[in-house]
Amino acid sequence: MESGPVPLGVPVVQPSWPAIGLDVDGLRRRGWEPLPFTEFVVKIHSRCNLACDYCYVYEMADQSWRDQPKTMSRRVFDEALQMIADHARRFQLPAVDLVFHGGEPLLVGHRDLEYFARSARESLEPITEVRLGVQTNGVLLDLEFLRICARWNVRVGVSLDGDESGNDRHRRDRRGAGSYTRVAAGITQLTADENRHLFAGLLCTIDVANDPVRTYEALLACRPPAVDFLLPHGTWTTPPPARTADHTATPYADWLISVFDRWFRAPELETRVRIFDDIIDLLLGGSVTSELLGLAPIQLAVIETDGTLEQVDELKSAFAGATKLRTANVGNPLDLALLEPAIVARQIGADALSETCRACSIHSVCGGGHYVHRYRADNGFRNPSVYCADLTKLIHHIGARVRTDLAAAADH
Repeated sequence: MESGPVPLGVPVVQPSWPAIGLDVDGLRRRGWEPLPFTEFVVKIHSRCNLACDYCYVYEMADQSWRDQPKTMSRRVFDEALQMIADHARRFQLPAVDLVFHGGEPLLVGHRDLEYFARSARESLEPITEVRLGVQTNGVLLDLEFLRICARWNVRVGVSLDGDESGNDRHRRDRRGAGSYTRVAAGITQLTADENRHLFAGLLCTIDVANDPVRTYEALLACRPPAVDFLLPHGTWTTPPPARTADHTATPYADWLISVFDRWFRAPELETRVRIFDDIIDLLLGGSVTSELLGLAPIQLAVIETDGTLEQVDELKSAFAGATKLRTANVGNPLDLALLEPAIVARQIGADALSETCRACSIHSVCGGGHYVHRYRADNGFRNPSVYCADLTKLIHHIGARVRTDLAAAADH
């Protein structure tokens, strides 16, 4: 399961932080030890039936998907389960999360999905509690897939970017046809009374051209238990949409603030919104595990369709080969990867932040933002987030609203 070389013809990015400059041995001499992986994103299919123009897998710097098998074979999946089982046994993990992912995971078909779900439970449950999930674009979601998910208790997350016009602005198939109608049909089946317990929530990638409140209310109409708003992936080298040379502009904060105010002033909780919940928890002194916020260690690994172990796949938006791990071919790759600088950097909290971030009064809430959004080609990942101004404005706005409500509650 050793990761292979970067494909021929892909520009080689010179090593930078954390590959250069992060002293893992020094950290260990000072008493730091890595935490084991507890969440596994398993790429059971490497292709997709949509062609979303913002996709970090197919539309950005890393094109290694072209060299991956289309489907994870059952043999490779069984080997991956053995690797996870050995890791869980060694570290006595009480529970693990395993998410079927892609590409579009439902392209594997009904029989393979059932095999993967059944095998995961049979192989891992004697060792640890297993929480299974699948993240899908929803186009292929049908009653048979839902029957399989119900039988093996697989929670289902669906990607949807709002109403029909907002969703179909980016989420189209390769013929240019929008996906909304097909996804809505799948969600209707998922939210039926007999299947609703499987619904994990909606993922929505923000486009500031879409009306924020209209987008939120369109998602709310699906009665999701949770909504996760995602910032489009971008870096200082390849900025996200709507990011201009004026780095004090805050288009994404302004969009999210409109949603927050609508969500926060509702007379009762309509749904959980992860980014808002996490900011509030962190402002009140709590701790959350989030790719975007806070300083909690990230304990996530990705297994590609050929069985290779990689870092979190959003890094594909930074540069070709950014997800690769150079683990030796002797021993469990998961165990060995724990001391890779790229993995260590995600587990050392404030020590991974830039000086600018560490000097900021809200760095324990912001956490420097999503790791990939810090990337700059000349020095790597030790920079503030390209969304720094947006995150700062959003956090301060939410903090002010929460303080006002707490003060009002205290007066009564």
